Amino acid sequence: MRKVTRYPVEGPNALWQLYRTVSPWKGIWNFIVIQLTRYCPILPLKNWMYRRLLRMRVGEHTAFGLMVMVDVFFPEKITIGRNSVIGYNTTILAHEYLIKEYRLGDVVIGDDVLIGANSTILPGVTIGNGAVVAAGSVVHKDVEAGTFVGGNPLRVLKRNNPEGD
Repeated sequence: MRKVTRYPVEGPNALWQLYRTVSPWKGIWNFIVIQLTRYCPILPLKNWMYRRLLRMRVGEHTAFGLMVMVDVFFPEKITIGRNSVIGYNTTILAHEYLIKEYRLGDVVIGDDVLIGANSTILPGVTIGNGAVVAAGSVVHKDVEAGTFVGGNPLRVLKRNNPEGD
């Protein structure tokens, strides 16, 4: 189960009320920084921009592939451990704006995690240390440490034996 906080809204759909939630200046700043990081080929610079300019928590030696899209409005809700790889064109969301509500949730990706290309990580999920997410997956629930998952809907493809088999 995803860990999100729900905020009901009155009137038009929640997206129309976005700037009651987030400053438009924050949205513009984050958009510009994210577009620069999406194309930046220098991994240490990219991580510095995520950490310092977007206030994400990014571990040492984590690598973001080209075109990764992090949450524009709430990047500070994203934590990624050390030595993880976030594959090409992956999207990491910390918010959902719906018709009658919006939801916010922290995304926690552990150490030594591999996220395959073109995956989508939804708000409120935790991906445990050493997990592998297959390319093209939609992560809509927590992933246990050391587990290989994939698909839409997400399913366990293989669990690592804790004794190393």
